[in-house]
Amino acid sequence: CAVIPAREVIGNMSWATPQYDRREVNEAGDHLIADGSIIWSVDREQMLSIINNWRSSHSFPLQSFKMTLLGRAKRVDTKAIIAQRLKRLSSIDAKLRRFSGMRLAQMQDIGGCRAVVENIRRLERLVRLYERGRSKNPTRRHEFVKEKDYINNRKSDGYRSIHLVYRYRSAAKKHAIYNGLKIEIQLRSRLQHAWATAVETVSIFTGQALKSSGGEDEWRRFFILMGSAIALREKQPLVPGTPTDKAELITELRALTQKLNVANLLSGWSYALKILPAKNVTDAVAFLVYLNTPARVVTTTGFKKEELPQAEEAYLNLEKTIPSDSGSQAVLVSVESVQAIRGAYPNYYLDTDAFLRALRFSLSTKTVRDN
Repeated sequence: CAVIPAREVIGNMSWATPQYDRREVNEAGDHLIADGSIIWSVDREQMLSIINNWRSSHSFPLQSFKMTLLGRAKRVDTKAIIAQRLKRLSSIDAKLRRFSGMRLAQMQDIGGCRAVVENIRRLERLVRLYERGRSKNPTRRHEFVKEKDYINNRKSDGYRSIHLVYRYRSAAKKHAIYNGLKIEIQLRSRLQHAWATAVETVSIFTGQALKSSGGEDEWRRFFILMGSAIALREKQPLVPGTPTDKAELITELRALTQKLNVANLLSGWSYALKILPAKNVTDAVAFLVYLNTPARVVTTTGFKKEELPQAEEAYLNLEKTIPSDSGSQAVLVSVESVQAIRGAYPNYYLDTDAFLRALRFSLSTKTVRDN
């Protein structure tokens, strides 16, 4: 039988190609989340090699979808922000565990790209461009799989966005090896994206799984309410379970904002993300971050892998010194998690600032409008 090259040279670029069938990919995914006491027929290095090849093979289709997204997004907003990413191994692991019965080869967001446009009206125009594109020649273009409208079909956690899932399809022989690989496209307004960035920031610095409906009730409720506040501003359906009366909504949101010290914590954490060194310029694997709210000072201390026991001890000792009513906070964060948010949200500092502006706007007495 023909030998499939590990990498395909297309233009001046070398792209990874699938080296394993879907059965092998699914087995590797099963091994990834299996009980560590079980001995499998493949070793860990082989398992990771299969998963990495499957993930890397989405790079060429992802680039194709991203370029189309770039062209369409710039038509509706010349300042649109475009990003792309391959799913991290830790995120693949978490998703396989969270959704019982999911197989790795079925996962639709191994490769994903995103457009963030100025407001809800431009977002609606971008969605219509995709709808028209699908209707022009549905049998020869990439295969449309489904749309997830998390704006009109609201999620209970406050998340709002449009997700479009496609299967790569090409009649060109040199590209046919990628046929069938799925790519997810996320379309968001700037306010919706600012909300998502804030959720990621709080999740990292509190260790809470807010994206998967975990974490403390008060933080979850805060983001649910803020999701409705943004929906109100964009004249879209509110998040289920939140007050339909604007005054009641803002009263509850204001109370939680003050109780959780949201403004100071988010500002401090965002600054910490900005000043922490990148992974390739530090030997540290974790940082102890201390946000001294009264003094408005953020201090960071790095720890190498062999120093993690000392890091845990320093973390505990620091927590003991922080008065419960000071609003200050200490947290131990991994360099990997910092890298992850920088990759997923390259404008996180501006996005967090945008979220805080949106929060202040919602809590003000101004007339709600979509600007």
